[in-house]
Amino acid sequence: SIMSAELQWMVIRKTSSFLRVNKAGFRDIVSMEPGNITNKNSFNSNGLVNAKTVDVAPTEGGVQLTVKTKKGKTTAAFTRGNRRTFKGIRGATESQYVRADLTKAAIRKASAILKSQKPKAKKIRRGRKTA
Repeated sequence: SIMSAELQWMVIRKTSSFLRVNKAGFRDIVSMEPGNITNKNSFNSNGLVNAKTVDVAPTEGGVQLTVKTKKGKTTAAFTRGNRRTFKGIRGATESQYVRADLTKAAIRKASAILKSQKPKAKKIRRGRKTA
């Protein structure tokens, strides 16, 4: 791009259309742009200005990993179990030389997505014993 990443960040830092105010609990500002894996409004986690970004999205029965670099975008879908998914995410991000904190955040987000996709166990309700 023509502008440096730092200059781009100074421009969109407070005026991005992806900013949301988190009204549940704390009043922090959440950023919802694609490529921002942690949803924090900071230079390090911003998906618009950084050269390398990682994004994890839910798919049918798994997750989809998107790694954006200067050369382009690569996507990979993982549907075959948690450990295999985490190993694949780690391999895909490390082969692209993505920062280690983004790799950890991608694994954390994939874990939350996979946990939410698990079927809920039915609770067995037991009534009172009557004598």
